[in-house]
Amino acid sequence: MGRIERDMPGRWARTCLLALACTMPLPAMAGDYAPLDCAKAASPAELAICRNYALGQDEARMATLFGIVTGLVAMGQRGDIGEAQRAWLKTREACGGDVACLTQSYRTRIGELQKAMDDIASRGPF
Repeated sequence: MGRIERDMPGRWARTCLLALACTMPLPAMAGDYAPLDCAKAASPAELAICRNYALGQDEARMATLFGIVTGLVAMGQRGDIGEAQRAWLKTREACGGDVACLTQSYRTRIGELQKAMDDIASRGPF
């Protein structure tokens, strides 16, 4: 049996653990950001997001990145990321129902979270 075949169970286990960690809820962060519930959408921005497929996809991507990043950083950094998220929500809400403004707002926030994720990954392996 070759080296690759011997390592497959370990590699499979690490992959499963990572997938599980990324899908676990982060109850401590619920106050910082809860993904948009379209059944409860009330503001013009929320209604626009729920009515626009691309914005809904941006919301899902941003929420996923936020959950992963906050789950991987130290406690002190979580506070900073949470503050940035609350500030971003105010910016998003200021767009009202303007789809172009909302799209740009999501693009900016997703870029910030992706940069944070890239910074974490650059310090690996884990």
